[in-house]
Amino acid sequence: MDRSPALLLLLALGLCEYGHGVSSPNSITQLRVGQRLELECQTGRESGAFWIRQDRTGTLHFIVFINSVSRATFSSHQRTSPERFETSKASTIFRLVVKSFTPQDEGNYFCTVIFNQMMYFSPAQPAFLPATTVVAPTTPGPTTQCGITEKNSCLKTPDPERRTQEDLDYFCLAFLWVPLAGFCLLLLQLLAITIVL
Repeated sequence: MDRSPALLLLLALGLCEYGHGVSSPNSITQLRVGQRLELECQTGRESGAFWIRQDRTGTLHFIVFINSVSRATFSSHQRTSPERFETSKASTIFRLVVKSFTPQDEGNYFCTVIFNQMMYFSPAQPAFLPATTVVAPTTPGPTTQCGITEKNSCLKTPDPERRTQEDLDYFCLAFLWVPLAGFCLLLLQLLAITIVL
């Protein structure tokens, strides 16, 4: 029986713990473009901390590592990082400052520490600009085209959103049924062995 998805989930949960000993006391109020954003994180350890930003698409972006003597190491491909960010450390409190907030800085900010070969994440600190009202474009639904001369000659264009949802449903069903079928097969084999013995 294939148990790799369950094992990967247990492994991920075993290696990463959320919020264990890492806290973020500051709450972020309404942001504006050009505003100074100050974030802080209490780690309980002086060994060093990472700051990471998760953008709207879910992609993680490494910002900086602050070591135990307050030395900051920014991402190598971000040459302008020291001009955009400030960092500091006071005992076990690690601070990150975005000097002038821009739309590219929007996202959930996390502080992470590594201790005893475990990675600990702070709770997310969301930093987003206020939403502006934009009229969303309408997506056309399925259209019907019928011929005048023939009674049953209607053509329908497929709805792309419905097709995507059907693909996702199929994937989810396969992800659930394949392990269940394997488990049932294992039970059937055990029943056959028990009967033979």
